[in-house]
Amino acid sequence: MAPKAPKRPARKNRNYRQEYDRYQSNPAQIKKRTSRNAARRAMIRAGKVQKGDGKDVIHRNGNPKDNRPKNLGVQTASNNRSYPRNRNAGKRNARA
Repeated sequence: MAPKAPKRPARKNRNYRQEYDRYQSNPAQIKKRTSRNAARRAMIRAGKVQKGDGKDVIHRNGNPKDNRPKNLGVQTASNNRSYPRNRNAGKRNARA
């Protein structure tokens, strides 16, 4: 007869609100969010997207701080959010 596996310790309930607040207030995340918003505004001024059009502004090289015009593009939201992911929730194809 096989020995019993030890019981796992009881988990504490996660405070998702606290996790979210800490992540959103992180200075690095604030800079990235600000840069993404600036990219969206630049594409609106260029006439490539409009408010509520269901399009996402993409950064071709994956760097949200790189807002050069040739690095920005437009995709439908469903295409932009449908990348295959690896175990760590990163993109499988980092160049995509």
